[in-house]
Amino acid sequence: MENETIGIVVHASGGTGVLHQLTGVIARHQGDIASVEILDNRPDRARTYFEVLLPGGPQDLLEDLRALPIVRHAEIVKTLQAIYGKRIIIMGGGAQVGQVAIGAVSEADRHNIRGEHISVDTIPLVGEQKLADAVRAVARLPRAKALVLAGSLMGGDIEIAVREVRQQGLVVISLNMAGSGPEAADLVVTDPVQAGVMAVMIVADTAKFTLERLKRRVF
Repeated sequence: MENETIGIVVHASGGTGVLHQLTGVIARHQGDIASVEILDNRPDRARTYFEVLLPGGPQDLLEDLRALPIVRHAEIVKTLQAIYGKRIIIMGGGAQVGQVAIGAVSEADRHNIRGEHISVDTIPLVGEQKLADAVRAVARLPRAKALVLAGSLMGGDIEIAVREVRQQGLVVISLNMAGSGPEAADLVVTDPVQAGVMAVMIVADTAKFTLERLKRRVF
């Protein structure tokens, strides 16, 4: 496991400063924390998941974590990147979301058989502010690589949110719909099933498809 990102789940007593103590041990082992998530934080117990890039093997780190008085158990687990991989998020109207998901799941299955790890998440939503908030939140989701806007009308603050997340490196595909939302997207696709397929093709390493080589933006 040398120089690989490993997953660690630590079961500890709850209370103030738990994360500080755990990250201090990881830092002493020159561990580069790529991701951290607090799975449980109750007064009597805490459960924390780390993804850490280590310069050496994990055994010494595990022993030092287990030596902390607050730690009950620490174990190596497979990383979420290794299991679920890249994430595609689909949001918008329920019917359109479902159709985009058909294309995305079918295409992801084709690539995952060939060694990829791509997962698809959906959330049916309506309302400008709810959608704008959700778009901005995608940029904070671990492993999210592409967002598909699946609806009939999106604009206003949603357009602003799309431009913001694109600046943070997120690929945004929009269905061809009313409103200014599509104008802010990387790609506009009329057919929802095709939109799902193209989202997977963009993020998949096993697909010979790059956004930059497209000569047009609307399909």
